Amino acid sequence: MEKNLIIYFSRRGENFCNGSLKKLEKGNTEIVAGFLQKAVGGDLFEIETVKNYAADYYACTDEAKEELRQNARPELKRYLDSLEEYDNIFVCGPCWWGTYPMAVFAQLERLDFTGKKVMAVMTHEGSGLGSCEQDLKRICKGAVFGKGLAVHGADAAVSESLVTAWAEKEAGKAFA
Repeated sequence: MEKNLIIYFSRRGENFCNGSLKKLEKGNTEIVAGFLQKAVGGDLFEIETVKNYAADYYACTDEAKEELRQNARPELKRYLDSLEEYDNIFVCGPCWWGTYPMAVFAQLERLDFTGKKVMAVMTHEGSGLGSCEQDLKRICKGAVFGKGLAVHGADAAVSESLVTAWAEKEAGKAFA
């Protein structure tokens, strides 16, 4: 039986939802990651930065834009060292300026993806998957890639059936 790993970064607190700011107890991507785990099993790994992003949504977007501009790799509280025991890797994050937060790349660049199945999952407020799939293909060398999933962030809490159907199909699909 294949073993799954769900790597995710999520933002709690002030978020943009359907055109206005809303305070979230649990981030949209964290909700979707939980649905993935429930659907196909596996381990969850939350990416957490040492330095917290600003609590204010707009200040956070400014920080994220600057990190992207600098191609920064923020320091994380902990790192995964190996993917050896896993077959399927779900990489989940919010769409920040068209791709994953730089913290996601700070983790991914440390890993060997040879022979792993990698699937992108992105929560967004209108950007879809952005360039995250192309970015994963550039960083996750040696992996094979499944079809990504974009989940509208404001609908994350009611996306379980969508996430489950996609995850069951993609995790079980043989990649050539």
